[in-house]
Parts: sequence; C-alpha cells; structure tokens
Amino acid sequence: MSYLVAVADHGTLAAAASTLHVSPSAISVALDELERTLGVQLTLRRRAHGVQLTPAGRSAVTRGRRLLRDAGELATSLGEVAGVVSVGCYPTLAPTVLAPWIAALRGRHPRTRVAFVEDDQDRLQRRLLDGELDLAVLHDHGLSPDLDTEQVAANVPYLLVRRGHPASDLAAVADEPMVLLDLPPSSDHALAVCRELGVSPRIEHRTRSTEMVRALVAQGLGWSVLAQPVPDDGVARVPLPAEPLPVVAAWSRAVTRSPVVLAMLAARP
Repeated sequence: MSYLVAVADHGTLAAAASTLHVSPSAISVALDELERTLGVQLTLRRRAHGVQLTPAGRSAVTRGRRLLRDAGELATSLGEVAGVVSVGCYPTLAPTVLAPWIAALRGRHPRTRVAFVEDDQDRLQRRLLDGELDLAVLHDHGLSPDLDTEQVAANVPYLLVRRGHPASDLAAVADEPMVLLDLPPSSDHALAVCRELGVSPRIEHRTRSTEMVRALVAQGLGWSVLAQPVPDDGVARVPLPAEPLPVVAAWSRAVTRSPVVLAMLAARP
C-alpha cells in the first residue's frame, strides 16, 4: 500500500522507486500483487506515459493513506514512533531545509520514513488541503488561511553577481540585465525587494532553476536577487538591506496531525 501511495504522489514507477530506495520492478510486482489481492485494477501503467490511477485506485490511495497513518500510530502506542510522513517541499528549499530535517528525524526515529515531493507553492497548498500531504515546507508568502504554520527558517535576500563584479548594492547594477528565478513566490519576493530598494529591473532571462540562475550570472549575463543559497562557483553574494523571507512548515487545519508528523516537527534541526 505504501508503494501505491508513493506512485500516486510521484506519477511514475521510477520516481517512486527512487524515493523508496527500491527498484521499479519491485514496485511493479507489489502493485500486481495488491491488485490480485483486492480483485480490482488500481493503475494504468503505460510505457513513457507514467502511471494513472483508476477510480478504484484513487479510492484505494485515499483509504491507504489512512491505513498507513493508523499503522504508524499503532507502532507509536507500543512505544516507538514509526510510519510514513508525506511531505511536500518548494524546490529551492529541499536541499537546505528538508534534507537535513529528514536526517534528523531518521536519527531520532529510525522506523520512520519521509515520502517527499517537490512542487510549486500553489500545488503544494492544494495537496495539503486535499489531504494528500501531511506537511509542506514553503515560503510564508500568500498562504491559505486554512493552513496552520510553524516557522522553521528565514532566508535573507542577497544580490548575486559575477565573481569580481564591483557592485556593493542593488543601485550599482540597476542598468544591467537581471536574471529572474521565475518560480513564485521567489520571483514575487525578488521583484518586491527591487522595488523596495528603488530599482526597476530589466529582466533579460527567466528560469525556474537556481542552478541556471547561478550559471547565467557566473557567465556575466546579468545579476539576480535570491533568498536561498547557491554554490559560490563563479559568483559572489552582496548582502541587501531587506527583510528575511520566512520559511514555514504548513499543514491543513482540518487534519489531525499524527504522531509521526508531530515527531517530525519536534525533530527539526
């Protein structure tokens, strides 16, 4: 059942297998066995088209999530926190916030497992509210009032320039092209920082990848404003006098947090 839920979360056998640290063939065999046991087709698996859930499969995933949570609570009641927590994460926060958090949770509670997906902020909020995710790591920007949050970090915005660039503030690059991380709310925040500091940027390049932002800036093709770390290869950071952008763990107010979710919140490094 945990394999079925992982496939539903990730869309392909390969992506689910990577998260679960098993082979795609192991997941395929497990799904076949689950369908035989239940006597109903749960998935449509077509080469190069990923995995689609049948109506019965969607129902099984919804009930399966409850079963997995119940199993974790049973283990907890017997003295040890165990089970799966489904976590969504805004892509730029995954390496710096989520990865060490997973390690901290597993260090305290070896029988837990984190099934995570990366997605944009709007879709992650919808998946929280639909009960598909237990938690999500997000920027505290434009969040639904139906979510509860707990701050877990704060990213300080900075100017990113090519290494050796003489800029000491945003005004010094105002006439040069900008490379925008076009991934809301990061893009909204970067442009708001520019406005706050009196600069109207001339956007030359847009990308949804922080690594591409770094690469373009390192090549001297523009500057950027970021609020998340990138490697220092070929670039330099200039601090900006702007408010930090809070990072929060969010969950649906309508869903009771399970023991494994509470354990993850408590394990935050």
